[in-house]
Amino acid sequence: MFFFDPFLFALINADAQTPWFSIEFARVLSAWTPNISAILVIIALLFGSPAVRRTMLMLLLSMATAWLIARLIRWGFPAPRPFQLNLGTLWIQHGGRASFPSQHASGAFALAMALSLGVTRHRKALVALGWTAAIGVAWSRVHLGVHFPSDVMAGAVVGISAALLVWNAAFWLRSRRYLRVAPHFKKLRLRLKAQ
Repeated sequence: MFFFDPFLFALINADAQTPWFSIEFARVLSAWTPNISAILVIIALLFGSPAVRRTMLMLLLSMATAWLIARLIRWGFPAPRPFQLNLGTLWIQHGGRASFPSQHASGAFALAMALSLGVTRHRKALVALGWTAAIGVAWSRVHLGVHFPSDVMAGAVVGISAALLVWNAAFWLRSRRYLRVAPHFKKLRLRLKAQ
């Protein structure tokens, strides 16, 4: 927990005076956004063009990398959840596992960043939807009392960094392979022209 967490947590966490629809909306965002995202990714993998399928595979790899990084951080620096410190109100059932960084936020922001890196400019609405969903998931986790604000902020950093890492690594590997193969194609093309 960081110095700003108690203040921000108290502002965002739902309490007895919070309207019921706000709490229900947060529950839906927290529970259903990952499931709906998974269904959409599977549909895109099955029925999308080759470029869309490549983007979805990179997206899944970005999310898996974010999950792994978040797990390693949690393992190395176990941090309590707000309800374990008797802070705020917990609105959903949740175990007492380490909370820093938020794995929900890590995955959601990895998805949003991967969409930003892989989707063409003609599908800006999809990218905007990805970022809106990521921010909504992060907000819902604090609103429901499961995470501190620093948990979801760290999750956002982990998710964005994981996507950038995966996409840059893929670009680097692709360019290295091209550099090794390109001279051979050039020689082959020259031989074919000579015949």
